[in-house]
Amino acid sequence: MRELVRTYVGLLAGPVLLLVLYFTVPLGWFGPHHPAVSWSAFGVLLTVLGIGLLREVRLQVLGQSRHPVPRILILLCSALVVFATAYLAMSRDPGELDGLTTKVDALYFTVITMATVGYGDIHPSGQAARVVVMLQLLYTVVFLTTGVTALTRQVKTRAVKRARHEG
Repeated sequence: MRELVRTYVGLLAGPVLLLVLYFTVPLGWFGPHHPAVSWSAFGVLLTVLGIGLLREVRLQVLGQSRHPVPRILILLCSALVVFATAYLAMSRDPGELDGLTTKVDALYFTVITMATVGYGDIHPSGQAARVVVMLQLLYTVVFLTTGVTALTRQVKTRAVKRARHEG
């Protein structure tokens, strides 16, 4: 029972904490005034998240991960925050992202891009913004799909085990 409570607290607390940090931490030092820091942080964070996700999926496939669902969820939510921060930083450069002016706009655009829906109210106009959108789409296809597949496999495995136990 403790294990289950811990899992659910992790599932809720992690994403909530990430959003609280995203909306409270000042992000003004990212953007066109500090391009080396901005691009370096973006690249390093996406690499770390990608490696972490692939590691967790590998452990889950091998049956060696004890709590893959909260870990994968945190990694996926972290990717959302990294992309939203990148879009917010790029929006400070006129002509990069039309219609994006706030943290909510950046998070909205990130989720819409990740879902590959695209409403058109915010769109990349500049070359850097278009490159980051393409990177996000590729990142979504490769890493996030892998993570969601691993989560689905974990849920299915647990459901089958419970059904066997009850039956």
